[in-house]
Amino acid sequence: MSDEKDSGAGESVAKSDDEKPTVGPHELWMRFRFVILVGLSVLVVVVAASFVFISRTPSVDELRDQAGLNGKQTLRIGVKFDQPGIAERQPDGTFSGFDIEIAYLVAEDLGFRRNEIEFYQIQSEDRERMQAQTPDGANVVIVDLVVASFSITDDRAKTPGVAFSAAYLYTEQSVLTLGDHPPVATLEDLRGKNVCSLATSSSATAAFAAGNLVRSKLTISECVAALRSGEVEAISTDATILGGIKAKNPDLAHWDIGLTNNEAYGINVGENAALLTLVNLSLWHSREDPDDDRWEDAFDRNIRVNIPLNPGVPLARPEQPQVAPKPEVREWFSGGLG
Repeated sequence: MSDEKDSGAGESVAKSDDEKPTVGPHELWMRFRFVILVGLSVLVVVVAASFVFISRTPSVDELRDQAGLNGKQTLRIGVKFDQPGIAERQPDGTFSGFDIEIAYLVAEDLGFRRNEIEFYQIQSEDRERMQAQTPDGANVVIVDLVVASFSITDDRAKTPGVAFSAAYLYTEQSVLTLGDHPPVATLEDLRGKNVCSLATSSSATAAFAAGNLVRSKLTISECVAALRSGEVEAISTDATILGGIKAKNPDLAHWDIGLTNNEAYGINVGENAALLTLVNLSLWHSREDPDDDRWEDAFDRNIRVNIPLNPGVPLARPEQPQVAPKPEVREWFSGGLG
């Protein structure tokens, strides 16, 4: 037994470390539990902070960085080239039309000047792959955006590499014939007749279903040539496209065929989620900002001008997201043209 000495107060104290009081099981458990609780508290704080950081809305500059736009010198956009009023390549090499102005609108909001935008011709069948061509057709170019009268469909949206923006224009299918053709009220009026449509176009489905003998072409200009040569009796595709053709060819007849399914044009951004968010933000802003008239101006210059030539063919701006349009253009958002 260890020696003890008097503390001077009539009490004995331990003389060596061996005689210090021992810690019991209960006190050990309490200490252990304290350590666990402290550790869990720290973990909860870390996880919560991480969740807030990850789930917060990224800034526009962060989205630009994620989309690969920061430091990018040019924005490549695939467009059609033979669709008057929508997208047409002029003799001097420039492009004009509603899709072109929508492309400028979005590109500007993405931070690109007009001289930093490059337009490339794209065929209908290449819009999903985002593979355009140089004007001479010699080289393939992978583009950043496709703004090419590209109708949003469930099948296309499921295709790998395709991501559609919100719709930026609604139209519907119509028919174009020679001026002396009997009236066309429905596609069934052309049952058993040769009808031209664009390759991989959504319009071909309805024509097939109506018993039309569909002759697919790569471009609308080829369809017009086939109509004039007698190879086909009619052309059927989007009213926006045929309205522009009619405006440049007054001797042709444009028919509203009463289809109720709207064609909604969207922008394909490929597999770039951040870019998709930025494009949708641009389209949303063009609707929400009462001082932003770029969409309305583009519509007036390129599509509305053709409306008097095509009574009864509805054209409209999408109502998504649901917001009240500006009073001066409300009739064009939701009304028909009759």
